[in-house]
Amino acid sequence: MTRPSETPWKTLSTRSIYSNKWISLREDLVELPDKRTTIYGVVTCGQCVGILPFVDPDTVLLIRQYRYVARRVTWEMPTGGVHAGESREQAAQRELAEEAGYRAGRLVPVSTFHTSKSVVDETAHLFLAEDLVKVETVRDATEFIEVRPFPFRQVLEMVLSGEIVDGMTIIAVLLASRPRRL
Repeated sequence: MTRPSETPWKTLSTRSIYSNKWISLREDLVELPDKRTTIYGVVTCGQCVGILPFVDPDTVLLIRQYRYVARRVTWEMPTGGVHAGESREQAAQRELAEEAGYRAGRLVPVSTFHTSKSVVDETAHLFLAEDLVKVETVRDATEFIEVRPFPFRQVLEMVLSGEIVDGMTIIAVLLASRPRRL
């Protein structure tokens, strides 16, 4: 017998509420395992990438920018959406070039996860970037970014102290720290 916690919900209908080039919002009418119905809102963002760029084995690049929703300036790794027709690796290279001004000779996939398991439909793909080559930066018109190298040990301390608050960056830094001898 299937337990209620393992029974998929059934989508009875879907209604589009709002959409722009970055997100869409829909409202679903769903049937629960006990046959009751409820309304469920879903924000779809699609896929995104995060890139932790290593200048050398002990130094990473972080970007600093104002985040409107958080209403604060944050240090984080380059991140961004995967465009239609683009592979994850192509998106990672594009975002690394746009935000940090580098191309990676080697991209190492480290994690794929759901950024929010509840109401946001977004899958993140994290990479370590190595063998960096400087390239011309063509920034998105809405991005005002400062790029700075940091010792990896300091970035790990920034994560552990709560100074770095971006979830994708936190996960990438913690995963990158595992095989390292600090």
